[in-house]
This record gives sequence, structure tokens and C-alpha cells, in this order.
Amino acid sequence: MAVGGGISAGNGKQYEGRVTPFVVVACLVAATGGLIFGYDIGISGGVTSMDEFLEKFFPAVYAKQKNATGHESQYCKFENHMLTLFTSSLYLAALIASFFASATTRKFGRKISMTIGGVVFLIGAILNGAAINVAMLIIGRILLGVGIGYANQSVPVYLSEMAPPKLRGALNIGFQMATTIGIFAANLVNYGTAQMKENGWRVSLALAAAPALIMTIGAIFLPDTPNSLIERGLKDQAKEMLQKIRGTTNVHDEFSDLVDASAVSQQVRHPWKTILEPKYRPQLVITCLIPLFQQLTGINVIMFYAPVLFKTLGFADDASLMSAVVTGLVNVFATVVSILVVDRFGRRVLFLEGGIQMLACQIGVGVLIASVFGVSGNGTFSKGLGNLALALICIYVAAFAWSWGPLGWLVPSEIHPMEIRSAGQSINVSVNMFFTFVIGQLFLSMLCHMKFGLFFFFGGWVLLMTAFVYFFVPETRNVPIEEMNRVWKVHWFWGKYIPDDAVGLSHKSSDHDA
Repeated sequence: MAVGGGISAGNGKQYEGRVTPFVVVACLVAATGGLIFGYDIGISGGVTSMDEFLEKFFPAVYAKQKNATGHESQYCKFENHMLTLFTSSLYLAALIASFFASATTRKFGRKISMTIGGVVFLIGAILNGAAINVAMLIIGRILLGVGIGYANQSVPVYLSEMAPPKLRGALNIGFQMATTIGIFAANLVNYGTAQMKENGWRVSLALAAAPALIMTIGAIFLPDTPNSLIERGLKDQAKEMLQKIRGTTNVHDEFSDLVDASAVSQQVRHPWKTILEPKYRPQLVITCLIPLFQQLTGINVIMFYAPVLFKTLGFADDASLMSAVVTGLVNVFATVVSILVVDRFGRRVLFLEGGIQMLACQIGVGVLIASVFGVSGNGTFSKGLGNLALALICIYVAAFAWSWGPLGWLVPSEIHPMEIRSAGQSINVSVNMFFTFVIGQLFLSMLCHMKFGLFFFFGGWVLLMTAFVYFFVPETRNVPIEEMNRVWKVHWFWGKYIPDDAVGLSHKSSDHDA
């Protein structure tokens, strides 16, 4: 079954081959690594809103809820640093693990890292489901974080190397798609387990083992990429694998470029030092700021703590969980929109439209909450105002899901030349995980102290990041990686960092070696 004809490389060559069922299945299986990331994002907020869970592990929060008087601020109902540590500890562990995963991926191959990530995540899920105290919960979360660190480092690399060039953008967003499906599945699980009379939280946490098993078993049977096999000196096996995934024995040109690309990358002994050179300043700045801005959109307010947030706003238990299910479903469908249009309209259009839409919704939600709860935090949403708040939040989630959600991973991954790509990817993952940890740890305290102003706070950042994209992020749609210096050179600001001779140079490797 051929989905297409010749496969176009970034340098204009036409490699012989077709999009085979083998490579499509391999990429779909690998993309399931996004399920564990998404499931965890969605599950933690629902569990931390369950009374039985709070009573057992965070009795102070439970008592504050149940004994609240009519004069106590709704904004501070869930403020507890140990409760936020339950959520955010995972991302600090993922940050640290990503560095080890980078070395493992390079030395032993992408599928080994994926397998390790799945196994460690599975152990963490079991530990969380069996937890009898906060220490077990935190240790389990740390293990989940290690698993996510390995998955987020290895899965995008695997997809980039296995996928034919013309499907790379869609398949990379496919990883984000799996993440959104994981979030939605977790929201459904939380809604179901909340109906259980006891141990519903255990079922929610333990079911994280399901996506972990899918990823682990899938990774065991996945083939390794030709790039990884060449990198480890297994050239004969690499050529056989390339023939299999391209559906033809005539792979000489592509195989030669892969070998050349590997030789080029091995000549750079210190990529972390190299990326600091002035000629790589555009890539370094954007790779640091895009994941930072992605977290400062405020999306984690919704994805981590959606049920908690909706309960804070006065929704009943079932209503808060169902509202989280609705936002999760919106997240999935909006990500499909991104897959369909990102290569047609470009990255900048989605960034800018998404930013404007998110800003409008955040201002709307902030004004709505201020009108009901004021500074004191006393009040209750009517059904009509509650539905309006939910609608605004859904429109906000949709904007993120077709803009900063997938593009926050896609753009940093496509702007680095071969010699600094590994360092750039590590920076992208590390910055993302660090600020995910920071926002996850501070959000409930910020909600307590900043009150409705929190939404204006994130709105201010969205305004800033939208302006940054407008002035400093050029369009990278359909630009081969080896030609990216031309984009920087003609840019009004970045052009001064790019030496003239760099524009005329092109790497022998093409962007299919990403």
C-alpha cells in the first residue's frame, strides 16, 4: 500500500521509495509514547479533587473544604504545597531524566530509551495505585517523571528518523495528538472513578499502567531507526532497515546521505559549547523562549487542575469532572485542526491567531470571575455564568491546542542544523519540564493570592509571546533545515548574527536526518 510516490528530501533530491504500511504502523506505535504524558497530565487534577483522596493524604485541604464558612475565600480552598508537589514533582524528575535519556538514546538506540521509559512509568503507576502514604505517592510520581523524561526525549527523535520527509510535520504533531488523547482518557477515567464509593482514586492512578504497557510492549517490537543503527556502526543492518521502511531495494542515495550526516554530527565533539556561538543565537534564543512561553500561556491551569479549578469556581463534584471531560474533548479535536492546517497556512499564522484567541478568553474569564467572586472570594456561579465560563475556557483550550500546544514542540525541533540538534532538543525538553514544574508547584498559591488577577497575569504573558512571535519568529514552513540560515539572514534582527558565508553553505545531510 503506497500512500505516496517519491519521497522528497530537504535538499531537493527525490529518494526512491514509498510510504509503506510498515513505517506508518511503526510511527503510530511509537507515538503512543504521548499517551503516558497526556494521561498523567489529565489524571492528577481529577484525583486531587476527590474527597476520599484528599481525606487520606491531605486532610488539611479536606478539612478546609468541608469546614469552610461562607466568609472563606473560594480562591484558597486547595492551597497546599504538598498537594501541588504531588503534581509538580513528576516534571522535575522528567527534567533530570531527560539528560540521562539523551545519552541512552545516542548510545543504545531510540527503542531502548522508549522501553526504559515505559517500564519505569509502569512501576510508578503501580506504586501510586498501591500508595498508603504521601511518601509513596511522591516516589511514584518521581518514577512516572523518569518514564516521561525518557519518552519525551526518545519518541520525537524516533518519529523524525523513521518518517518520510513529507509526513514529518503531521507525525510530530501526532505525538501531541496522542498526548491530548491521553488527557481526554484520563478525564473520562476520573469521571467514572469518582462515582465509586471507595478507592476510586486508586483505580485512576493505577490505570496509568495501561498506556505504559502499550508503550512498553510496542517499543519492544519496534525496529530501530537506520540513523541509530549507523550511529552504532551497524551499517549493513541500517541499509536493510532503510530498504524495508522505504519499500524498495534502491536506497543508495538516501543511505549515503545518512552515513554522511552521521559522520558530520560525530565531528562536533562539544555541541553544548557549539550552540553558544553567535551564529546559532537565533536557534538558542527561540529554543529557550518557545517552551518557556508555552508554559506561561496558563494552559496548565486548565490541564493539571481543571476539576480543582471548576470546583473552586463553584461547580459541583460531578459537574467539575464532566467540565474537564469537555475541555479534554475540545483539546483532541483542536489538535486535529493543527495537523490539517499547519503545513498549509504555516506556523506564524497559528501562533498569532492562537495567541489573540487565548488572550481574549483569559480576559473574559478574569472579568467573569471578578464579577462573581470579587477580591474576597465569596460567591457562586449561576448556571448561566458557569456555562459561559466553561465556554470561554473551551475556546481558550482550542486556541492552545492548534497553536502553542503542538508548535511549542514542532518549531524548536525544526530550526537546528545537524551539528547542534541534540543539544537543542535537550534544551527544549529541559526548559519545558522545568517551567511545567514551576507553574504546577505555584499555581494553587498564585490562585489564592492573585485571585482573578491570575488570568490577567497569564494574559499579559500571552500578549508578550504573541508580540515576540510577530517580531522575532520567521516562518519555517517548507524550509529545509540546511537552508534555514537564509531565513535568519534576511530577518531584520537575526540577520546580523549570521555570517555571509553561512548562507551559501549547505550540509550534506538533509532534514530527514533530524
